Amino acid sequence: MLGKFKAFWQGVRRLSGDDAYERYLQHHAEHHQGDTPLSKEAFFKQWQDEKWNGVKRCC
Repeated sequence: MLGKFKAFWQGVRRLSGDDAYERYLQHHAEHHQGDTPLSKEAFFKQWQDEKWNGVKRCC
C-alpha cells in the first residue's frame, strides 16, 4: 500500500512541476558533467521566465 501511495505522490509531483529541479539536476549530472548546475533559485526564475514571457495564446 505504501508503495502505491509513493508512486501516486511522485506522479502528482511530476504533473505539478514540483520535482522539476530534481529532474533538472539528474539530467545535468548525466549529460553536462563539466558544467556547474543552476542554483534552485536561478532554475525556477529561468523556468518561470520561459513559461510566462512571450505570446502564449492563439489570438
